[in-house]
Amino acid sequence: MSNISNFVKRIRDIMRNDAGINGDAQRIEQLAWMLFLKVYDTKEQDWEIVEDDYVSIIPENCRWSNWAHDDKSGDAMTGDTLLNFVDNTLFPTLKALNVTPETPIKKSIVKTTFEDANQYMKDGVLLRQVINIIDDLDLSDYEESHAFGEIYESILKELQSAGSSGEFYTPRAVTDFMAQMIEPKIGEQMADFACGTGGFITSWLKELEKKVETVEDQEAYGNSIYGIEKKQFPYMLCITNMLLHGLDVPKVYHDNSLLRDVLDYTERDQFDVILMNPPYGGSEKADVKNHFPDDLASSETADLFMSVIMYRLKKNGRAAVILPDGFLFGLDNAKVNIKKKLLKEFNLHTIIRLPGSVFSPYTSITTNILFFDNTRQTENTWYYRLDMPEGYKNFSKTKPMQLAHFDVVKEWWNDRKEINIDGFDKAKCYSYEQLTKEFGYNLDQCGFPFEEEEILAPLDLIHKYEEKRASLNAKIDRVLADITSLLGGDSE
Repeated sequence: MSNISNFVKRIRDIMRNDAGINGDAQRIEQLAWMLFLKVYDTKEQDWEIVEDDYVSIIPENCRWSNWAHDDKSGDAMTGDTLLNFVDNTLFPTLKALNVTPETPIKKSIVKTTFEDANQYMKDGVLLRQVINIIDDLDLSDYEESHAFGEIYESILKELQSAGSSGEFYTPRAVTDFMAQMIEPKIGEQMADFACGTGGFITSWLKELEKKVETVEDQEAYGNSIYGIEKKQFPYMLCITNMLLHGLDVPKVYHDNSLLRDVLDYTERDQFDVILMNPPYGGSEKADVKNHFPDDLASSETADLFMSVIMYRLKKNGRAAVILPDGFLFGLDNAKVNIKKKLLKEFNLHTIIRLPGSVFSPYTSITTNILFFDNTRQTENTWYYRLDMPEGYKNFSKTKPMQLAHFDVVKEWWNDRKEINIDGFDKAKCYSYEQLTKEFGYNLDQCGFPFEEEEILAPLDLIHKYEEKRASLNAKIDRVLADITSLLGGDSE
């Protein structure tokens, strides 16, 4: 096995000497397209053995093994020759590949992966050194391929500290916990409509793989996922991730889930399971709201995704979704209407309150996991507040959340009891009537009792204040309408 353990460090050290690489985000993006081509080349070698008439969508001179592989004969391109080839032949060729609706997914992903990819390196000798390290990976060897899967996970993790790219990565402890609680079954199909680098899909596959016993099961495993990602860079990372996990035909699409009328969805567009961490605090074009019924048309992306999720969850299907506190306490019209639909048409059975620093350092906004199914109207909703584990003040890059931190939730999950500590509810069950009539759709229950001073990034702080202001304004409007009605006036 090659020196895989310090793979990332070796490449980082080389790229730091290249004048074209400016920071971690560019370094990871540069590494991403090269890894994709290496992984794809390994897959193509398998497909050529299995399929007698396999023809690559990539022209021969642009296939990894024909330009990147160094056979040590001294003929491998390097320096300006290599730079000129990558900049003026490889990239223009892959961006202009002829793809039609009939092109198989496993071929069309090459063009969609390279549509907005960038080549940043300016030193052809350093570029050759990086390519050689990547080419040394023997991904046809099961053990090495598996080991590299772990390395790839660490590359994705680095996105958390690579500027705004952090939004593409949900801590693996969280995605693994949600996949475990959702209990995948052979034959089911799961979806993530903002899949980023494929964290939820990976956790789903890891759980489902434990149940694969037959050839038919293996085929069902390969067809069990569906993902959509709007942004090019995480899409590229996700496709590579899926190929590394043995999915020859990764049903992951470069698209925007919010650009289709939700009322147009039929049973064919629905899924057995939805696992998601919708983007929140984001902005979409104003006309995106036109794809939603007026009462559900929110300006908050997480709200819009919740509507998409509800319209695309099969009858008897299950969902686990991460949402910010603003969704729970928000009382503006769209949020209230989304929560009305959720509680009346779905069974919101569990809400797990997460500590504030789970997504640190990307954001300190507090989040929650909502578990619901499409079986009946909500009767009761259980809350469980997951406190910081002993010995932790905050999670951080060096002390991230671990799957073991969810053990207390798992223990409680199958033997639910109400828990009150020092007069504060840690776990409690609320009825539909309480959540709707008594609380007026304010789902912000079992919160953290001792709020420490939050130090939020400026944009996070602005977003939090905007949500609270909208919530208070909506509450005031309803109270004024009630008073006006009692006085016999017109509330309009």
